[in-house]
Amino acid sequence: MTRISAPTILALLGLAVATPAMAQGDFRSCLSSLRGQASAKGISSQAFDRAVSGVEPDLSILALMDNQPEFKTPIWDYLAALVDDERVQDGKAAMRQWGQALAAAEARYGVDRHVIAGVWGVESNFGKDIGGRPLVQSLATLACYAPRRREYFTGELMATLKIVQDGDIDPANLRGSWAGAFGHTQFMPSTFQRLAVDGDGDGHRDIMMSVPDAVASTANFLKKAGWSSGLPWGYEVRLPAGFNAGLAGRKNKRPLSAWANMGVTHVDGRPLSGSYAAGVIIPAGANGPAFIVTKNFDAVYSYNAAESYGLAIALLGDRLKGQPGIRTAWPTDDPPLSRAQRRELQRLLTARGYDVGEPDGKIGQKTRDAIKDVERQIGLEQRGRPGGKVLQALRG
Repeated sequence: MTRISAPTILALLGLAVATPAMAQGDFRSCLSSLRGQASAKGISSQAFDRAVSGVEPDLSILALMDNQPEFKTPIWDYLAALVDDERVQDGKAAMRQWGQALAAAEARYGVDRHVIAGVWGVESNFGKDIGGRPLVQSLATLACYAPRRREYFTGELMATLKIVQDGDIDPANLRGSWAGAFGHTQFMPSTFQRLAVDGDGDGHRDIMMSVPDAVASTANFLKKAGWSSGLPWGYEVRLPAGFNAGLAGRKNKRPLSAWANMGVTHVDGRPLSGSYAAGVIIPAGANGPAFIVTKNFDAVYSYNAAESYGLAIALLGDRLKGQPGIRTAWPTDDPPLSRAQRRELQRLLTARGYDVGEPDGKIGQKTRDAIKDVERQIGLEQRGRPGGKVLQALRG
C-alpha cells in the first residue's frame, strides 16, 4: 500500500470535507493571487488568463508526492525494470534513428551520446512515456494545495506560463508528469528556461516535439552540471575482503591510486588505472555490486538527485555501447523482474482470476494487492513485491 505522509493526508481530508463548490472557490481565489505574482514576473494578464481558462484542480496528484520509486524501491528492482534487454534494444533503435542529432549534441557539448540516450531512455522510454497531465493544471494544483513545497511549484508554474508566453512550445503540447516534468528528457519548466537549446535550428526550443532539441538540451544540462569530456562516469569494481564501508560514498573522492592501494580492482580483477579522483558507492551494501564513480556520475546524479537513478542512466548508457550489465549478484534470494517478466506475472495473475488490469509491466495497486495474496499463499511476507519467487509460484 502506498504510504502517504501525514501532511498529505490532512490536506486530502480537508479537501474531502469541503463541497466541490468550496474547493473550486478556493482554487479560483488562489489563481487570483497567482495572477498577481505572474504579473510581477513579466507574464501578461492575457497570457495568464488564456493558460488557466477552464482549468480545475486535479487533487489526485497530491497522493503521488510520496510515491517516488527511485527513493522507495529496492535498487535491484528499480534497475531491473529500467535497464532490461527490451529497453536496450529500443535504445539502440532510437540511437540509429536519431544518430545525427545525438552525434551533434555530443560534438557541441562533449557529452557521451550514450549517456544522453541513457537519460532519454530512463526519463521517457525514448519518447514513449512522456506523460499526459496538463502542466498548467498540475502545477496550479500543487501551487494551491500541496502540503509542502508550494513556493517551489509556484515557481515552476510561473516558468510554464513564461514558456507559453514566449511561444517556444504549443500550449496544447505542454503535458508531462504530475510534478511538471515534461518532454523527451523530462525537464522541469525552470530547467527548460535556463538550459533548453535549439538543436534543430528552427528558432524554437521544443523538447516535446523535437528530439534534436531534447538531446541537445540534455547534453547542455550535463555539461553545465560538470560533465568532463573523456572521463568515464565510473564502472563496476571488486572490493577487497574487509573493505571499510565507511569509506564509501559519492562525495568521498580520493585519487584512483588510493583505491588501488586498498585492493580495489575492476570487477574482472584488472588493476585500476587513471589519474582522476573517484568515490566508491555500494548501493546495496558491501556484499552487493560496487562502483567507482567520478564527477561525471555526479553530473548525471544532479538530474534527479537519486543514486539509483544515476546508476540507471549510466548503466543503460553502457549497455547501449554493447558493454555487459552488472556482474556481481545483488544480495537477495528473490531475483528482480524485467518488464517482460512483470507482464508475464500480470498475465498469470489474470489467469488465476485476479483483476490487475492491462498486463503492461507497470506495477500498480491492483497488481500489488494480487501479489500480496499470492505471497500469503506461499508463506512470504506480504509486501506486494513483483519478484522471482512469486513469478515462479505462478508458473508452477
